[in-house]
Amino acid sequence: MSETAPLVAGIELGGTKCICILARGPDAIEDRVQLPTTRPEETLAGIEAVLDRWSGFVGLGIASFGPVSIDRNAADFGYITSTPKPGWANQNVGERLRRHAGVPTGFHTDVVGAALAEARWGAASGLADIAYATVGTGVGVGLIAGGLPVDGLTHSEFGHIRPVRVPGDDWVGSCPYHGACVEGLAAGPAIKARTGIAGPDLADDHPAWDLVAHALGQLVHTLVLTGVPRRIVMGGGVMVGNDHVFPRVRAAAKASLAGYVALPEVADMDTFVVPPALGGNAGPLGAIVLGGQALQHHLGHTYA
Repeated sequence: MSETAPLVAGIELGGTKCICILARGPDAIEDRVQLPTTRPEETLAGIEAVLDRWSGFVGLGIASFGPVSIDRNAADFGYITSTPKPGWANQNVGERLRRHAGVPTGFHTDVVGAALAEARWGAASGLADIAYATVGTGVGVGLIAGGLPVDGLTHSEFGHIRPVRVPGDDWVGSCPYHGACVEGLAAGPAIKARTGIAGPDLADDHPAWDLVAHALGQLVHTLVLTGVPRRIVMGGGVMVGNDHVFPRVRAAAKASLAGYVALPEVADMDTFVVPPALGGNAGPLGAIVLGGQALQHHLGHTYA
């Protein structure tokens, strides 16, 4: 990592823990601090105390659990909005930390942060157009096009698409909103709700894995049809450490697409759908990218 890269403070605000890093990139991390995510005032004050200990950073990036408001023209830009996490709904995270730090600040979802980091330094390095899907407690997707998050009215919620079901499978699903959406069929809580067994303890040959893979194959199908990703990185507790899941998901996606998108990148599913490379630093490093992009926008030139 070049020493000419700007020094940026990155905050990954998760539902259970918050990771703060001071870095220029994955090979130049100057400090890393982990805090529990408790009450908003306690957690945000703890982050501010960490920022106060650091010096020399010229940008700040925040990759937060959501849902969050990412519309810069909205009055609640930078807020966590309708989260069920007690006390955190309608919390002004982005603007509060921007004012405290006094530097250009980027704000987005934690899954978009992970996507940005994997695109710059990880499993999709060198590709400007990718998707990062996390399959764990929930299912979320970050889309990156041209090296930037795909933004609009709000962030994507691909975890809640309604997939085609396996014939004969009429389980209602576990999502409180949509029942048998992808999250309601394939997330960790869904696996336990269907089988009575937590994913890490579920035998590799349990028939439920084929149902999980089918739903995730539908997710890959949908992402391919957006026309955006040149690679799909899939992380989270359901995918990472379960090597048998990836071949099933790839096969399900290939069968679902049925050759419709006749591109070599998509045809080679082994290199198109891949595990992450940055591990637990993907989210915090994504915040570093967000901070660097905010600095780039502020200065009006390219940050690379």
